Amino acid sequence: MEALHGFINAINTVLWSYVLIVVLVGIGIWFTLRTKFVQVRMLPEMLRLLTEGMGSKTVDKQISTFQAFCVSTASRVGVGNIAGVAIAIVTGGPGAVFWMWAIAFIGCATGFVESTLAQIYKLPRGNGTFHGGPAYYIQNALKKPGVAKLFALLISVTFGLIYNSVQANTIALSVETAFGLGHMTTAIILCVLTALVIFGGMTRIAKVAELLVPVMAGVYLLAAFIVFVTCIDQVPAMFALIFHDAFTPQAAVGGGLGTAILTGVKRGLFSNEAGEGSVPNAAATATTTHPVKQGLVQSFGVYVDTWIVCTATAFIILLTGQYTVGGELTGIALAQKSLALNFGAWAPTFLSIVVFMFAFSSIVGNYYYGEINISFFKGNTKLYLLLFRCFVIFMVFFGSLAEMGLVWDMADLFMGFLCLTNLYAISQLSKYAYAALKDYLAQKSAGIKDPTFDPKVLPDDTGIYAWGMEKTRTPEE
Repeated sequence: MEALHGFINAINTVLWSYVLIVVLVGIGIWFTLRTKFVQVRMLPEMLRLLTEGMGSKTVDKQISTFQAFCVSTASRVGVGNIAGVAIAIVTGGPGAVFWMWAIAFIGCATGFVESTLAQIYKLPRGNGTFHGGPAYYIQNALKKPGVAKLFALLISVTFGLIYNSVQANTIALSVETAFGLGHMTTAIILCVLTALVIFGGMTRIAKVAELLVPVMAGVYLLAAFIVFVTCIDQVPAMFALIFHDAFTPQAAVGGGLGTAILTGVKRGLFSNEAGEGSVPNAAATATTTHPVKQGLVQSFGVYVDTWIVCTATAFIILLTGQYTVGGELTGIALAQKSLALNFGAWAPTFLSIVVFMFAFSSIVGNYYYGEINISFFKGNTKLYLLLFRCFVIFMVFFGSLAEMGLVWDMADLFMGFLCLTNLYAISQLSKYAYAALKDYLAQKSAGIKDPTFDPKVLPDDTGIYAWGMEKTRTPEE
């Protein structure tokens, strides 16, 4: 295991230090400029669409805009928002929080582009339902079937297997701290619960996510707010520390500014997933009148994840002062100790329950991304899906028992490969997202309250199978 871990770290050093940081940030800035700062000027519309979707009703097995948002948020909002932020602060110093905010800001534009593309190129699957994502727009619009298969394989492995091992690992560590429960016991319980949900189908996944996401986020944010109010006198100094260390890291940060930036970017990306190509899989399932609607809703999800939930964790850790830059106490254990300072001995138990809700909903959301991409491959899909589900359960078991450093470094490695593949595709297809946004804004300016989409507004309708011909047209036709 040590040799494997060392090999993974060597690849991560090259991948993140010299390749991905430039590509990820560069494309994010380019999308921000080309959409004329969609993450700022369309913020009121994002909020309107989100609240509108909460009250919408669906027919049969349709997925609403809000349900699709909840499924993606279930994957986004996980242990990366708690354990990941703690790791970022210990490794990169308080300044890493600033770089998490920065990558989230430009990531909103990236998230808008990829989710809008997923809606444009989604495929009908009967009864008014849809599926899609990067593998589908890479094959049908970009006409790169080899790259499409590579992406489908990468996302199935990354989310369904690797990321779920991270979620399980954090649950096991938090439960051990709070209840003294052994990792093997936790592993068995998690495997049983995971099996019960993932064999229930997409409708159950959407319902579980829609129930858990608001509850877990609300309870956790309330705790963070109490810490914020309790330590209000320290808030100005905390912000000053974040901004100072963002550009002048503490001596304990090995690698200095570079480490602060890379740590913030990696942990921010793991949390909000902008550019990874994961969220578009959920975005494509939504039934909506215009692709831009789902693009805007999912773009707002990046703000929810990083600027709200991750920030809440950062405030808890920084305001309670239990961290040591470069220290051994990190991850979920640091977050539990920080809460205990404000709420007493019962806090680790409380956080363990919250972590379970965060992480288990992420396991469910992550599994779905794998399921929809397993369906992309031709052949005996039922057998592929059965094997995939078995591997998911095995990786939940493995993650519960593995070392924390190994599972997180594996996640960084596969996250990097996944991002490069998806960013290549959306950089080629982004002009269609821009055209869709232009059409949406034109209709809104003309006084149309609920814009509808016509593929004819795009430069080319190649690869479009779900708009205007949902029940009749398929890729094979």
